[in-house]
Amino acid sequence: MEKMKILFLCTGNSCRSQMAEGWARQLKGEVIEACSAGIERHGVNPLAVRVMAEAGVDIASQHSKTIDELAGKSFDYVITLCGHAAETCPFSPGHLIHHGFDDPPRLAAGARSEDEALTHYRRVRDEIRDFVLTLTEILNQGGTK
Repeated sequence: MEKMKILFLCTGNSCRSQMAEGWARQLKGEVIEACSAGIERHGVNPLAVRVMAEAGVDIASQHSKTIDELAGKSFDYVITLCGHAAETCPFSPGHLIHHGFDDPPRLAAGARSEDEALTHYRRVRDEIRDFVLTLTEILNQGGTK
């Protein structure tokens, strides 16, 4: 059976899309070939790397890239994880689906400590994990919530 090729897309490919790629590789690697990109490139967020490592998923070797860098590559599905990416995606190299998640850096901006900031990253990390766990069933039903 050929793996589904899925691109997770966010604005900066720094946090949510990187987490989704890591979870998909870890949890669904036998059926999904995962990749991530952004409309822009912001670099992989170190707090995202940290909370994913806490959950046993290493995304430290992943790198931030733009969707333009993937020109010519096709995907079965492109899943936008933020509204900005859904609204401004210049092209879709696959069936486009939107499933938004809160932006951990934005949520953590007002945190009074690193521990408080990390709670936002952990919550979104876990929400993305739960989404990825049901992803193949969602896609087989033809869409998302």
